[in-house]
Amino acid sequence: MLDRLGEFLIVGGPVVWVLLLMSIAAVSIIVLKLWQFVTLKPEYQGNLEEVFSLWRRGENQTALERLDETVFIANVAGFAMQSLNEGAWDEEVLKEELDRIAILKLNDLRSLLPALETIGTLSPLLGLLGTVLGMINAFQAMEAAGTQVDPSVLSGGIWQALITTALGLGVAIPALIAHSWMVQKLQRVATQFNDCVTQLFTSYHFENRPK
Repeated sequence: MLDRLGEFLIVGGPVVWVLLLMSIAAVSIIVLKLWQFVTLKPEYQGNLEEVFSLWRRGENQTALERLDETVFIANVAGFAMQSLNEGAWDEEVLKEELDRIAILKLNDLRSLLPALETIGTLSPLLGLLGTVLGMINAFQAMEAAGTQVDPSVLSGGIWQALITTALGLGVAIPALIAHSWMVQKLQRVATQFNDCVTQLFTSYHFENRPK
């Protein structure tokens, strides 16, 4: 099996080596990001609904005490609730600060995803490049053979050339699937951030409306 793998790498040329390195990088990124998502559980809500219910009833201090620190969004919610309670921030400035904190947290989750997207985009192109180079070599071999052309030379060259296309697609497809899934997950987390801040501000204004 190792001999066949070595032959495969030799036949495919430098493009196969590049694609192999890209596949290793893609797998490493996917495993790392999955571990990050499993560890942080950014979509985990915990007891946020209970906390928001207490906040809406005006039990602000109790809501703060019940806030679950293991929830990914907890520090944003806690900072917003504490700031609104104290009234030390101008609301527009507070919203900008909350946006800044949320962006920093989302950027931490988004790290390495551009690299994964790049791998998924470039892999098929590199595979196609390898195929084109392989076809050029095959036709050069045919030209060198002159009138003594052996059809197996051409078919063997085409087979070797198509290896890189298959490998490029094999790297790109799982990389792009994983990237799309993670981007959708981040979009849901961003929506949760926005919903959390909106609920807190709306409830705060409702509780403090003129009687």
